[in-house]
Amino acid sequence: MRFEASVDVAASAAAVYDTYADVERWPSWTASVTSVERLDQGPLRIGSKARIRQPKLPVAVWQVTAVVPGREFTWQVLKPGVLTTGTHRVTPITDDSCRVTAILEQHGPIGFLVGLSTRRLTRRYLRTEVGGLKAYCEA
Repeated sequence: MRFEASVDVAASAAAVYDTYADVERWPSWTASVTSVERLDQGPLRIGSKARIRQPKLPVAVWQVTAVVPGREFTWQVLKPGVLTTGTHRVTPITDDSCRVTAILEQHGPIGFLVGLSTRRLTRRYLRTEVGGLKAYCEA
């Protein structure tokens, strides 16, 4: 199952990506995340891990699986029967604007069922995430 939310932001893609990739600060700009603890240091890279707490969801350790510096990172969490993948993309529109896209995909034997049972919450959290990032970067 796949979910996606996008928003245009009146800020440079570089500035927005830097904010997005600073995952430990997410709780300061999105209500969809209570806390983020990096389990390593430095810039996000393949293999980086973060423990994330979100309202109404179990704590999860996400591991970065792909990075396009300045543009996008993807991370995953594997739970019994479901692999969840989150992609965080920043696409330049002009020098001073960009589009932010958050994608969440669930695969595996029970991925569809998990996605179906959490779809309202997932959609709300993705909208909250991109909306919070927009508000923060435009302030």
